Amino acid sequence: MKTKITLHFYAKSTKANSNGLLPIYVRLTVDGKRLEFSTKKFVEKTKWSNELSKMKGASEEARSINSYLDLMKAKVLEAQMELLHRNEALTIENFKSKILGTEERQRMLVPIFQDHNNKIKELIGKEYAPGTLERYVTSLKHTIEFIQWKYNISDIDITKIDHAFITDYEFWLRSVRNCANNTAVKYIKNFNKIIKICLVNDWLDKNPFANYNRKRLQNRTIVFST
Repeated sequence: MKTKITLHFYAKSTKANSNGLLPIYVRLTVDGKRLEFSTKKFVEKTKWSNELSKMKGASEEARSINSYLDLMKAKVLEAQMELLHRNEALTIENFKSKILGTEERQRMLVPIFQDHNNKIKELIGKEYAPGTLERYVTSLKHTIEFIQWKYNISDIDITKIDHAFITDYEFWLRSVRNCANNTAVKYIKNFNKIIKICLVNDWLDKNPFANYNRKRLQNRTIVFST
């Protein structure tokens, strides 16, 4: 079902300041749930148009305030596009996190995987052979292709990775990529190393591999911080 989103600006008469100016508020409604917050802008009551949801006239003050309101509209649209891009629900809570900056820091899979590969590259000839880097570069490539195939996005928050993600990834490797058994297992093992990095850095609360039944070979894991 399509999400209904409405945005409205209004001058809040019940919160006039000591100079009699009214604060301009934003009212965002998502499927009937409402979020209201101040724009930190003030206007005289007679200069505000309730019908147009903006300041009347073409004065410098009106142009400045109305331009700011346009930026607020763009910020809401940007939040909507980001939520869609990340395959997250269009809820009032998620909009609040994006617009007001209340969300916790998100860690995305691809930069973490790429940082791991960059560090492997720096250790070529010291701790790793060139072939090791090549395998992890290919693993990252396959991971990105799988995310695009499965979720139609270019990256994913690591907290969204669960048991289903891993089993679907293995299925993709065996079916779409037509990998042989040993090859598919190696790519899953490479991906597991990235998950281990996330776990030891306390970026994940639980291990998505906890219920994964295939045999995992014990590899030494270097802890990287980003």
